[in-house]
Amino acid sequence: MSENLVAKYNIAGPRYTSYPTVPYWEENNFSSLAWEESFIKTFNQTPDGNEISLYIHLPFCEQLCTFCGCNKRITKNHNVETPYLESVLKEWQLYTTLLGKKAIIKELHLGGGTPTFFSPENLANLINGIFEIAEKAPKASISFEGHPNNTTYNHLQVLKDLGFNRVSYGVQDYNHTVQKAINRIQPFENVKRVTEQAREIGYTSVGHDIIFGLPFQTKEHIINTIEKTKELLPDRIAFYSYAHVPWIKGNGQRGFKDSDLPSPDEKREMYEIGKQELLNCGYVEIGMDHFALKTDSLYKAVVSNKMHRNFMGYTDFKTQLMVGLGVSAISDSWLGFAQNVKTVEAYQDAIARNELPVYRGHILNKEDLIVRKHILNLMCSLHTSWSNKELFLEEIPQIVAQLKEMEEDNLIEISDNGITILEKGRPFVRNVCMAFDLRLQRAKPETQLFSMTI
Repeated sequence: MSENLVAKYNIAGPRYTSYPTVPYWEENNFSSLAWEESFIKTFNQTPDGNEISLYIHLPFCEQLCTFCGCNKRITKNHNVETPYLESVLKEWQLYTTLLGKKAIIKELHLGGGTPTFFSPENLANLINGIFEIAEKAPKASISFEGHPNNTTYNHLQVLKDLGFNRVSYGVQDYNHTVQKAINRIQPFENVKRVTEQAREIGYTSVGHDIIFGLPFQTKEHIINTIEKTKELLPDRIAFYSYAHVPWIKGNGQRGFKDSDLPSPDEKREMYEIGKQELLNCGYVEIGMDHFALKTDSLYKAVVSNKMHRNFMGYTDFKTQLMVGLGVSAISDSWLGFAQNVKTVEAYQDAIARNELPVYRGHILNKEDLIVRKHILNLMCSLHTSWSNKELFLEEIPQIVAQLKEMEEDNLIEISDNGITILEKGRPFVRNVCMAFDLRLQRAKPETQLFSMTI
């Protein structure tokens, strides 16, 4: 990747965990009733029967990591655990009441915040409560995010006994200066301990998250972090660019100055070096920002063309319906999106009134559904195609025209009825998707809404 390409294509752009992206939701045309109707319709009509994905947001952390853009509540008061989990279970009951028949959970993920802030006993109460009114699919993917500093053997064993088979740990970087800048002091020994314990207990997939572009980070730090990662050989690695979005309300990205961040060219070099190091030790690049060993289910999903992308990131399979429980969680009925309120107090108040805690969302129109399909194809398989019968065929020349320069730079290949992202174009997947993003094209933002693409 040349410096010229970085300079040309390093612009602000979405990560496309949804389409339309959240800033372009039509909230004026949204209502809780419309959301419930789309939810019920998808559940009753999905070709996979009543299989759903379930995301549970657990927002509490004992300390603030200053690179984090997630919704979180910083506290050392663990008395918050029980009332919060009681609200989550009550929200789940409100959803299951709408369904009329028992849901089958094909995918469940605990995210945060820090899920391992909660005691193993409370997490067990949560999961048991979820499955009291739902079934678990025979080959369900059940996972959680663990903080290496506070994930205990008991956490891992209790959750494994409840059916969890995958865990991911936030590593970020092993250099102490970088860790200090992002307020995440985390020795390699802690990551080693919880990785080996997970394997000993029987987890089938262990993932590590590594970030490039952090404050004070250098290419030597990336090399050192990946060298240490090789010693543990996690099944999956998320190797992604730090999203610097300090303007978002409640964001903790104030622990360093913009001048402490690597330049775009330095980030490019970090990515290329890190990617090559990972490929050299047997990882395969999957979609955008992800790598997996050939023994991992995510790689197998790519080979069988079953990989999907949603608000949980890349997943092994597609479900039409994803329910998000907890503060700020986003649900996806395929026909619509709904996001929960963003504060713990507002969330618990809504639940206490026996109301779904939804405060905004979007119902997709026909064009949205077609564009969403193309963006998902590009994000998951680096290729999309269209037929002469597609609704938005008149938009294709405009999309292709925007991508001609990328074709001239040998980043993509354009045919009469499709586009393929070439190996050289992998770092620019988001840029290609932006050409298909008709809402973005029609209403370019006047202020920066998204992180930089590189």
